[in-house]
Amino acid sequence: MAVTDEAILQIKGMILSGELRPGDRLPPEKELSEHLGLSRGSLREAVKALEVIRVLDVRRGDGTYVTSLDPGLLLEAISFVIDLHNDDSILELFAVRRILEAPAAALAAERSTPEEVIGLRKLIDAVDRVTDIEGLVAHDLQFHAAVASLSGNGYLATLIESLARGTERARVWRGLTQANATERTLNEHAAIVDAIAVKDAGLAESLSIAHVAGIENWIRAWSTSDGQAPPSTKDIT
Repeated sequence: MAVTDEAILQIKGMILSGELRPGDRLPPEKELSEHLGLSRGSLREAVKALEVIRVLDVRRGDGTYVTSLDPGLLLEAISFVIDLHNDDSILELFAVRRILEAPAAALAAERSTPEEVIGLRKLIDAVDRVTDIEGLVAHDLQFHAAVASLSGNGYLATLIESLARGTERARVWRGLTQANATERTLNEHAAIVDAIAVKDAGLAESLSIAHVAGIENWIRAWSTSDGQAPPSTKDIT
């Protein structure tokens, strides 16, 4: 198990035991790292990850607090990270997304207007390489929903958007752990829009398949690794 996962599990144990409760402030970093038997670097990584999935609230100049969520919701969020190693259901969700989003992109290429393509490009231009992970995931959800809506099939668009919401936390975790995640996402989105713009339905479909399959492959590699992003992803741009 990765050291970061171990730190997350230990913080989960503190919540389960009542040692940490919603609204509680975490002990100082040095004290907590010694208490958990972890390096301060590993603890920082775990705190950053738990902040992104809203388990912890880092207040600059004040300290780090357990969010005021119901304890069951807190533990569900923490368990998600660990369950990526063992649960195939998230992979099944992405597989369904891949199956549905590819023809939606093809339909968008056939039916979209130049003005609608400009709208897609504006979505991409609103994000840059310094956008935080939450901002990137929000953009990703909006982009996929926009492409699906251009398919002209309201039922398909609604289904795709619902499925995308179910994979939101996996995308946050990928953004935290995979090198070049922002750049890669934006480049792949831009390529899909380029295909839609020239009304190449086959290319839009193929690029959409590759885009979603890339996340599937990352999750599959993560679930069988020590919790680190596969080395082969680090050089992909």
